[in-house]
Amino acid sequence: MKFENSILKGLDSQLGGLLAEASVEEDFTGKAGQSAIFRLPGLGSKRIGLIGLGSEPPSLAAYRGLGEALATTAKAAQARATAVFLASSEGLSAESKLNTVSAIVSGKCLNFIPCLMLVVCTFPVHDTSYLCGEMSVTGTILGVHEDNRFKSESKRPLLQFVDIVGLGTGLDLEKKLKFVEDTCSGIIFGRELVNAPANVLTPGVLAEEASKIASMYSDVLSAKILNVEQCKELKMGSYLAVGAASANPPHFIHMCYKPSGPVKAKLGLVGKGLTFDSGGYNIKTGPGCSIELMKFDMGGSAAVLGAAKAIGQIKPPGVEANLGHVQVHFIVAACENMISGTGMRPGDIVTASNGKRIELVNPEMQVNNTDAEGRLTLADALVYACNQGVEKIIDLATLTGACVVALGPSIAGVFTPYDALAKEVFSASEATGEKLWRMPLEESYWDSMKSGVADMVNTGGRQGGSITAALFLKQFVDEKVQWMHIDMAGPVWNEKKRSATGFGVSTLVEWVLKNSTS
Repeated sequence: MKFENSILKGLDSQLGGLLAEASVEEDFTGKAGQSAIFRLPGLGSKRIGLIGLGSEPPSLAAYRGLGEALATTAKAAQARATAVFLASSEGLSAESKLNTVSAIVSGKCLNFIPCLMLVVCTFPVHDTSYLCGEMSVTGTILGVHEDNRFKSESKRPLLQFVDIVGLGTGLDLEKKLKFVEDTCSGIIFGRELVNAPANVLTPGVLAEEASKIASMYSDVLSAKILNVEQCKELKMGSYLAVGAASANPPHFIHMCYKPSGPVKAKLGLVGKGLTFDSGGYNIKTGPGCSIELMKFDMGGSAAVLGAAKAIGQIKPPGVEANLGHVQVHFIVAACENMISGTGMRPGDIVTASNGKRIELVNPEMQVNNTDAEGRLTLADALVYACNQGVEKIIDLATLTGACVVALGPSIAGVFTPYDALAKEVFSASEATGEKLWRMPLEESYWDSMKSGVADMVNTGGRQGGSITAALFLKQFVDEKVQWMHIDMAGPVWNEKKRSATGFGVSTLVEWVLKNSTS
């Protein structure tokens, strides 16, 4: 095998052809996701690794995948520090270089030369170009992070330093990496909220976590926690019905980011906050019900609170810059859906805070009705958000299994009647690499949601279940407010890793920033 890439040629020449020889033995072709680690002397490092990005021009999502592969490879090699040599196209703009670096790594620049290096070359094998330059950064945070809070014995990751060679240096890079580090902090916070079991993360504890964030960044964030009595005063009958059976009372969370200057735009982020969902009297049973995983039914709230944490950090104290004059409301109606004599029953009628009455029954009896509880909590949360005077709302929820059936485990469904809002959010998701797909809001499907004795039922039939769920939420949004619903039931959880993903945080942060500069 002969390398056409000039950097690989140079490395191979310095190693007396051993790199090419080892690549042939390992059948390394550079296809995406392929990796090979060699113990080769002569470069001052213990190992040399090759990680393939494929023959097509890599996307930012591919570079993010590289960051995780880098962490995995370094862990297997027990490396304390790594260096990444990136073979990529000449003529990349300064912004493209910054985006590429931030996609691969997270951390802040350090003037540090690692004493133990794993050199990882990422390249399309036949790419003949290479970018030069040096920078030093700490951590591939998301790839290295492990949630070991509930393990009696755990090892700290060895990897501490990552060198990216060839993508520049300077203040702009430091600022970009600081932003990435802050965003990753929010993602990790969101992951750990979802990973926490329901006996640890109750509605009250979730509210405490929100209050802690507000206290940490009190110059820009505030938190108000409403108890049951205060929610009753606001006539949140739909939300309170869901939490009525639990020994852990509901807590309604309202955080707010306020800029120091005049407010020119108001945004609302609403997250479903079911810290556990038993299904209620329509208890989750049978294969595929995943009742043991229903701690992740607060994944929407984790995304919202993770975004709040990141935004609190991105806006440093005393500096009026990044977030302009945008006000952001972070809202979570936290509760548990349990079973007791005080719980809601199939066939009950509850009244939301906008006066609309909801019958807890499905005409076709194909979908459990007390198990369609998330939308009941979101109904009052959306009304509350509109009452704050917001102009745009995004709600995020692990709402329907139907969306997972439609889009699989990696893609979230997007529902909105507003094309401009969809364009904004999809632009944000393209920058973050989180996968979204716009789904139809078919108004004719609303016929299946009509009740004979109330304004609506809370579930339709199995067909189009994620669409009717979105149509239900639409009934609780002011017509003057641009609204989007994101059903993230699939990508909230990584089944292979048996761990939360932190999905939604980075896209929300990116969207808020885009609104602050528009």
